[in-house]
Amino acid sequence: MTPPGLMLTPTVRLRRTPMWAAVERAGVRAATVYNHMLLPTVFVSPDLDYRHLKSAVQLWDVSCQRQIELRGRDATRLLAMMTPRDIRKMRVGQCLYAPIVDAAGGMLNDPVILKLADERYWLSISDSDLLMWALGLATGLGLAVTIGEADVSPLAIQGPRAESMAARAFGDRIRDLGFFEFVHVELHGEPVVVARSGFSGQDGFEIYVEDTPRVPVIWEALMDAGRDDDVRVGCPNAAERIEAGLLSYGSDMTRAHNPFECGLERYCRPHEAPDCIGHGALARIEQDGVRRRIWQIEIAGPPVSPCDRPWPVFGEDRLVGQITSAAWSPDLRKTVALGMIDRAFWHDDASLR
Repeated sequence: MTPPGLMLTPTVRLRRTPMWAAVERAGVRAATVYNHMLLPTVFVSPDLDYRHLKSAVQLWDVSCQRQIELRGRDATRLLAMMTPRDIRKMRVGQCLYAPIVDAAGGMLNDPVILKLADERYWLSISDSDLLMWALGLATGLGLAVTIGEADVSPLAIQGPRAESMAARAFGDRIRDLGFFEFVHVELHGEPVVVARSGFSGQDGFEIYVEDTPRVPVIWEALMDAGRDDDVRVGCPNAAERIEAGLLSYGSDMTRAHNPFECGLERYCRPHEAPDCIGHGALARIEQDGVRRRIWQIEIAGPPVSPCDRPWPVFGEDRLVGQITSAAWSPDLRKTVALGMIDRAFWHDDASLR
């Protein structure tokens, strides 16, 4: 367990998000470090944050989802090497969730990819230094591509009233935006990219704001648009995202795991992505099958403490896996969890401890 009262020492390595002052004014009570930035984790309480997220709408500062931009003649070629998902038919204005893997098929990241134009992409990354991997591949192969972290700060609208709030902000045409599609729009004269996506099981939109100084203007305009929908400043909620089966890179999956073990086979088709650097390894894994896999797990009894390190899971008096995320579900009245479990225990009545 983390010692009570442990404080985080700020340094210049811990970058501030453009909206951190607003997040503090909203009463943030806890945060984690994500891509060298702070990501809020609690405002009122985990339970009350959960209730509000599932009943109204929240505005999240998710600027920590950094955008790695690939642009140039070989941008598509580089991206095709990085992911086992087929991107050849990806169209401008489309988003794709995609595993990023190494030569052994190990997970390096799981970004949402936005195709902005032919040979121009944003990779909205989870918590890892994916920029270095892209730069290494491109440099080693002499590819004609410009790679960098774009000056883009995402915000998110999440909750069952997200569409109502988004329509007030951007107009009723936003209601027609399909899941994992994006459009270029303006809010109070400020251009933004709006995608129908987000890190929750609720309806939602992500707003990509280019140019850091414009972020506070967009933030205040969105808060105004959500007044009638009971908008509050919020953040990803552990119990809600576990219920939705959303994995957290660095916690539930790492380079030690491949997409098949992570339940991402629908996004990993080696035969459709022959240029992927992990193609050969993943094709073998697909053929042979996996011996472990991430599952959603329910834990009976009273609430448990937060999972800040892997918990061993035992079955038939032997180690059969580990739990990497856990939280009390106010709706289910039990602890919900995610864990990597051995094949022999892949059945609903498996007794684990």
